[in-house]
Amino acid sequence: MPKLEEYEKHLKTLGSRNSYSKTDPDATFMRMKEDHMMNGQLKPAYNVQIGTENQFFTHYDFYPNPTDTLTFIPFVNGFSERYGLLPAKTVADSGYGSEENYEFMETNEIEPFVKYNYFHKEQKRSFKNNGFLVQNLYYNAHEDYFVCPMGQHMEKTGTTERKTDNGYISKISVYEAKNCQDCPLRCLCHKAKENRRIEVNHNLNRHKHKVRELLNSEEGLLHRSRRPIEPEAVFGQTKSNKHYNRFRHFDKDKVMMDFAIFAIAFNLGKMYRKTENINKNTPKTVKNTQLCVLIFFVVQYTKKSAEFTRNDFSNPEIAA
Repeated sequence: MPKLEEYEKHLKTLGSRNSYSKTDPDATFMRMKEDHMMNGQLKPAYNVQIGTENQFFTHYDFYPNPTDTLTFIPFVNGFSERYGLLPAKTVADSGYGSEENYEFMETNEIEPFVKYNYFHKEQKRSFKNNGFLVQNLYYNAHEDYFVCPMGQHMEKTGTTERKTDNGYISKISVYEAKNCQDCPLRCLCHKAKENRRIEVNHNLNRHKHKVRELLNSEEGLLHRSRRPIEPEAVFGQTKSNKHYNRFRHFDKDKVMMDFAIFAIAFNLGKMYRKTENINKNTPKTVKNTQLCVLIFFVVQYTKKSAEFTRNDFSNPEIAA
């Protein structure tokens, strides 16, 4: 059965992915932003995740899945392996705002300045004044029921579970109105043939409430204003100014090595430009001290990068 063996070999290479490239088995076919032919063409690629501080690379990693939600936890764990500690605060966009990620941050005592879907939409007046939305329905937490716009109680009818690709299970509560027939607001409330049913994730709503308060606080507004000029600026410098928009090697370990060299060069260039702004009247001894700090930074960064690469690919399961 040579054909069956060939299929089994492909499935083994595929793993949990839904595609892979024959020229680079570690790469997955993804939809690119730069679609010059305007036909939604898929190309073999890696999902690059970076962490920055003052526009310096602090961490990076590559993932086969195109969505950012599933990369958050392994990325933070990789940061912990590199530096021996977890970040005290995390700032990210809504692509990382999921119940699983919020639970991870709460368990590890990380302040979650991470947006969620509809965060900006919730701030609009049209959203707040729409009484038919599930988010705006009155909820009685003590007796566990919602109240529809007509004043009917929507009692809990059951619970269901949903499992993510990472294996995380979310518990969803289902509520249903008692009688929607002849309701004058039915055409505005819902379009179902039967009574209105809603599904609510109370644990996720709890996390959203906490995150909403953090993001709208004074510190949260500061982080939100800085986020576009942190990783986005680094990505812009990398792809546009440095023209680093294609990898020059195949296989994940070689791609990681390629990007590590680029990250070191990027940080050195950033450090050099910062030292150029030092006053020319600075004493020579101070300049020598700054030069020593720069050399120490290079050695430490190279050592950590090599250590991370060695640890990451010593396990065959990770390198596969």
